[in-house]
Amino acid sequence: SLSFFQPRQPKPTPRRIRPLHPPPKLHTTMSGKGKGGRGAKKSTSSSAKAGLQFPVGRIGRYLRQGKYATRMGAGAPVYLAAVLEYLCAEILELAGNAARDNKKSRIIPRHITLAVKNDEELNKLLGGVTIAAGGVLPNIHAVLLPKRAAGSKKSASLSASQDY
Repeated sequence: SLSFFQPRQPKPTPRRIRPLHPPPKLHTTMSGKGKGGRGAKKSTSSSAKAGLQFPVGRIGRYLRQGKYATRMGAGAPVYLAAVLEYLCAEILELAGNAARDNKKSRIIPRHITLAVKNDEELNKLLGGVTIAAGGVLPNIHAVLLPKRAAGSKKSASLSASQDY
């Protein structure tokens, strides 16, 4: 039998599979920033990357402009900002406690002075610093205090031995 004379069976057409995502839209005009108009990526500050409130970039700029060294590492302004932020937080916490002790809701220079002078380490660090309108620690020398009443037994026995 002659098989080549038989009519051919048409091949089944392959089923079209729909893609999961639509094809990207081609823009004929470019937007201001590159990347095909996918939206500008929000820049993250170095302070946010380090998790700090103090400005890392500004401190780095001051270190460069101050010419403290010919070269400066990338971690130097981050470290300095972290140290300054810690010191400020420490002083503000102690000054806030001093303000609360004086029944005030605002911190004034007097509260900062009391906080610094009553803390041993901060007093050592800021020993030569004068805070304007800060005042001094309340202190009266023991010699200047009035004498005790003569009715106490210890003072009477001491005065009796001195009466010769």
